[in-house]
Amino acid sequence: MAVAAVVAVVASLVVLVRASGPTGANATSIAPAPPLVSLNPEIKDLPSGAPIPNPVALQRALADLVTAAGLGNFTGEISDAETGRVLWSSDPNKATVPASTAKLLTTAAALLTLPIDHRLTTRIVAGAHPGEIVLVAGGDPTLSAAPVGTPSYYPGAARIDDLAAQIKKSGVKFTSLTLDTSAFTGPAMAQGWHAEDIPGGFIAPLAPVMIDGSRLANDENAPRSDTPAIDVAQAIAKRLGIDSTDVKPGTAPPNARELAKVQSATLGERMTQMMAHSDNILAETIGRELVIERGGDPSFRGVVAAVTSVLTEAGFDMTGVSIQDASGLSDDDRIPARVLDKIMVAAAGNGRPALRPMLDFLPVAGANGTLEDRFDAGDRAGAGWVRAKTGTLAEASSLAG
Repeated sequence: MAVAAVVAVVASLVVLVRASGPTGANATSIAPAPPLVSLNPEIKDLPSGAPIPNPVALQRALADLVTAAGLGNFTGEISDAETGRVLWSSDPNKATVPASTAKLLTTAAALLTLPIDHRLTTRIVAGAHPGEIVLVAGGDPTLSAAPVGTPSYYPGAARIDDLAAQIKKSGVKFTSLTLDTSAFTGPAMAQGWHAEDIPGGFIAPLAPVMIDGSRLANDENAPRSDTPAIDVAQAIAKRLGIDSTDVKPGTAPPNARELAKVQSATLGERMTQMMAHSDNILAETIGRELVIERGGDPSFRGVVAAVTSVLTEAGFDMTGVSIQDASGLSDDDRIPARVLDKIMVAAAGNGRPALRPMLDFLPVAGANGTLEDRFDAGDRAGAGWVRAKTGTLAEASSLAG
C-alpha cells in the first residue's frame, strides 16, 4: 500500500500527407512531428505527503467481501509497506495451500543468494572413448530447437544449433553422444504432483536440460514430454548425424576437454518470465540453481531446505511453512499468509533492497502475464496499479502483491 506503479501511455500519431496537389501559395504545410514518447514504466517511492493507511476504514471496506461464502477457507494479511504495520488480517498464521504464490519464496531466496545476471551453461565435452562426446546438462530448461536468428519460446534462450555448429567447427571426430544429467539428483516428480499434469501442460519430469521447458509445441499451455533430457540429446545427435542408437546415458570424465558451450538468459530475465506466466519448470530449475550455489543437494528435498534456510537467515519467520517444491504446484504445500505478506513488505518497503527487483517481475493487472485479464473490469480501478503473483490449483486460489 506504500508503493505506486506508474504506467506510461503511448499515443499513436498518424500523419496524412498529400501525394500531389497545389504548389506554391496554395500548398499545404505539414507541421513537424512531435518528439517520440518514451515508455518507462517504473515503481516510484511514495511522496512525503502521502496519506497514511487507515486500518479502521480498510476493515470497514473489506467486512462484507471477506465473509462471502464463495471464498471458502479464507486467510489473508495486509500491511503498510512503508512502516511494516499490519493493517488487516484474517487467520494470517494458518498454513494453507499457496499454489503459485509459493514462487515468491523461491524468488526471494534466489535474489538473496545469486547475482541477478547469473546464467546457466550447457556444455559438450570430449568423452573417455574415441569418437565419444558428452552432453553435460547444466540445469537450463530453456534451450531452443528453433534456428539461430528466429524467435525462441524463452527470450534469450541458448540454441541447440549453436552447440552443433561449435562441435562441427572443432574438427573433433564424433560417432556417439553420452548424456550426463548428474547435475540434478533425486526423484523427477515432487510429492503432491500428478502425472496427468504432464500432458496437461503444467509440468514435466524435472531434468537439468530441456527444450522449451519440455513443451511439445511453441505454446504456453502445450503438453509436455516425459523424456525432456533425452529429447535434447536426440535433437543434438540428429544435427550431428549421430544415429539415435548411439545416444546413451552416462557421465563426463573428470577434467574433460570442453568442445562447445552455450549459456541461458540471465537469472533476472528468467525470473521475469517465471513470475509473469507462472512457469513451474523455471521455478523448479531456479530452485536447483540456488541450492547448487549453496553447495547443497540439487533435489526437491535440497531445494526446500535451501529456500527455507535462506529466508530464515534473512530474518523471516518461517513458522508454519511446509513445502514440497519450488513452484507451488504440489497439493501438499502449506504457507501462512503472514509469510507471503512479510516477503512483499520487505520487497516493497525498505527492509530488503535485494528483493526490490521482485516488484518488476510481478505481473501488472490488465497488462501482462497471469494478471492480463484481472482487475480490469468495470471502472478498471486496479488496471495498471495492482502488481501481484497469482496462484491457482483445483481447490485453491491465492494472490500476493
